[in-house]
Amino acid sequence: MSVCVYAGLAGDTDPGRFVSFGLYRSCDDGPWERIDRSWPSPPRVHAIATDPDRSGRVTIGTEGGIFRSEDRGDTWRRLPAPAPGLAVWSLFRHPTEVDVMYAGYEPSAILRTDDDGTTWRSLPVGDTFPDVTAHMPKRVTGIAVDPGNPGDIYASLEIGGLLCSRDGGMTFAAAIDGLYVVEDAVDLHAVAVSGAHPGLVTVTTRVGAFQSADRGAHWRKLAVPALREKGSYCRALAYSPSRPDTLYVGAGNDFDGDRSALFVSEDGGGAWRSVELPGPMKSTVFGIAVNRRHPDRIYCSTKYGGVFGSADGGETWRLNELPVGAGHVFSLALG
Repeated sequence: MSVCVYAGLAGDTDPGRFVSFGLYRSCDDGPWERIDRSWPSPPRVHAIATDPDRSGRVTIGTEGGIFRSEDRGDTWRRLPAPAPGLAVWSLFRHPTEVDVMYAGYEPSAILRTDDDGTTWRSLPVGDTFPDVTAHMPKRVTGIAVDPGNPGDIYASLEIGGLLCSRDGGMTFAAAIDGLYVVEDAVDLHAVAVSGAHPGLVTVTTRVGAFQSADRGAHWRKLAVPALREKGSYCRALAYSPSRPDTLYVGAGNDFDGDRSALFVSEDGGGAWRSVELPGPMKSTVFGIAVNRRHPDRIYCSTKYGGVFGSADGGETWRLNELPVGAGHVFSLALG
């Protein structure tokens, strides 16, 4: 059966920022093809979620809402989720409940469906953000559920720290707060929870990656190599589906940086090394794609169109660049 990788183009929603549009697919590491040509106009795709339990299903988050394909992107339908104020930035499928999915919006909101996308309800996120971020844009860049504590839900905000729920989403509170001069450490881009160690939560930020071993009560900075003096601009984050203590971080030296790396830790976040990739790394790694249906495959993408893939758990890699002009890759998924 074919293995397909999906890449979505988007951009920041702040006024005056450059944006791109489009959705691409590459199957079996073949040529990239546009799969948005049936749309009235190409979408800005901030989030892509594939479904390891339903082959061919792809769900995307855009500036116009949430859309789904059952045939690997050949045809699309809009799901009846509310339209976002600006964009849908994140999608997350529950690790054990196959019909439950979460969507993170801008302005900040979290929606949940319990019936595979037929109906959606807003969760009570509230305004529990660190004070230094009070006047910053709020977008939910990542959502994660702890498989070992399924009532624990985490949401990373850019810019607003980490929200957590201990009751399955009935209430949320800030999991990161404190005294800040600048908002670097609460400018969050992704969150992941270990499948092997309940309560082990990792986040990526503008100045590196941080980890908590006690469900967000205390945090330590991980020794991710620094691509600039104050710490790497860390973006994408994912655990290997076949090696539960292997953690990947996509990074660069800034949002619009000219240096980047894919970092890997094989001990859950203790020691880190840079993965040797066969091509130029001249923009931040914004996407990492894994899927438990294909446990030995991993892909990553740089912001300006370099997509690297491995079919042997990261031992060897190949470069499959997006077409010339396809930049601002904000989302990547494997299915």
